[in-house]
Amino acid sequence: MRLSRSLATGAATLALLAALSGCGSDSESGSESGSGAKTGADSVVGSGDGSGQTATGGLPRASDTESIASYLNRYTPCGSVATGDEYDDGHDGDAWGTDESEDPAWGIEERAVCTDGAERPITLLTVPDMQKFQIAAKASGDEFLVGEDFAVVPVGDEAIRGLQQSALRFLTCDADLVVPSGFEKEPALVDGCVLTNYVPE
Repeated sequence: MRLSRSLATGAATLALLAALSGCGSDSESGSESGSGAKTGADSVVGSGDGSGQTATGGLPRASDTESIASYLNRYTPCGSVATGDEYDDGHDGDAWGTDESEDPAWGIEERAVCTDGAERPITLLTVPDMQKFQIAAKASGDEFLVGEDFAVVPVGDEAIRGLQQSALRFLTCDADLVVPSGFEKEPALVDGCVLTNYVPE
């Protein structure tokens, strides 16, 4: 299984996302409000315990790609952040979203790319309209790790393993996905899609 079909040949074996906190009720209710968000590296809204989650204990949120990178750096290296265009100029399509970020159907506001400890790309996407994003994800068959208002596409296995400790959720619309007992599975914003802390190998 892969986080994105377009990265299937480059992605390492995906690990299970275990021991994560619950899915966010704000996201599930369709609330995409960023009220209370700060700017820069502090804009990941926390519950006061440093978890980076929303105050209701749901999915993390971030106002810009710098904030997403700051959140990811708690769990895996996310360095050398560049805009999507800057990164694409020096790399031949090895980071997700070169075309998709230009397509209004995805509702992507901003795309950037950072690199993990093995210099593998991690795509960072700000997604103010998560329902629109999930509709496009369902149509494409692509899969992501998501927060309340952002999505990421790590490629390297070590980055994925590091993100096991985060509050991100695996977004998939694969009707054949079987989530083993002991893992969480919640409806996403689009019928037929789910959010889970389980990622198939």
